[in-house]
Amino acid sequence: MNIIVLMKQTFDTEEKITIQNGQIVKDHAAFIINPYDEYAIEEAIRLKEKHGGEVTVMTIGSSEAESSLRTALAMGADKAVLIEEDEDQLLDEYSIAKILATAIKEREYDIILCGNMSVDNGASQVGPRVAEELDIAHISTVVKLEIDGELVKAERDVEGDMEMVESSLPILVTAQQGLNEPRYPSLPGIMKAKKKPIERLDIEDLGLNEQELEAKSIAFEHYLPPKKEAGRILTGELSDQVKELVHLLRNEAKVVSH
Repeated sequence: MNIIVLMKQTFDTEEKITIQNGQIVKDHAAFIINPYDEYAIEEAIRLKEKHGGEVTVMTIGSSEAESSLRTALAMGADKAVLIEEDEDQLLDEYSIAKILATAIKEREYDIILCGNMSVDNGASQVGPRVAEELDIAHISTVVKLEIDGELVKAERDVEGDMEMVESSLPILVTAQQGLNEPRYPSLPGIMKAKKKPIERLDIEDLGLNEQELEAKSIAFEHYLPPKKEAGRILTGELSDQVKELVHLLRNEAKVVSH
């Protein structure tokens, strides 16, 4: 079974985000594998252990993304592909999906896995968009996955409930929290990862035109949410509390109209 995992390197979830002039400051920040993509990597390795085959991890990023690819290789992936981007080039979910799908088209694959979303943008668009570009089925927010020959059975999270879906290979699946418990790279795995190949591609080598690479959405400014003010406890008779609450909602919070 040929398995491809789409991975993104994101800010460490423990990292303190700093914003200057409406832009996120990335200097000296710590980066990790997007947590949802860790579930995808783990599931890919489990599928390989059960069915045999090969796991290739693919990402778009700068040379710094190599460290996350090495971590994926240490977990048990066989190969890695780094599509190096120009730092001045603006990419969104549309253009990222175009790039990934183009890089995948010339490869053999049975299943593509990726995280349900990235913890930095949270758009949940790249996986489904890649599936559409490749003209294959996709199942999102999967918490249980079984493959029997060409048959794919998945259990997906639908806002607190569960839905059972059946499909067939080839397919793209996005991993939700609860699908598995990602393993830690072992020392032998880390040593082996140093010798595993990382293929490097340039976006320009993929043959995409400017229109296909042009972002359809641009973030002009980032800002932190306002600090929460201390709560207020109302006292007195219940009827008086209700009157005061309505007054506050109408005149201070301005969420109740006259």
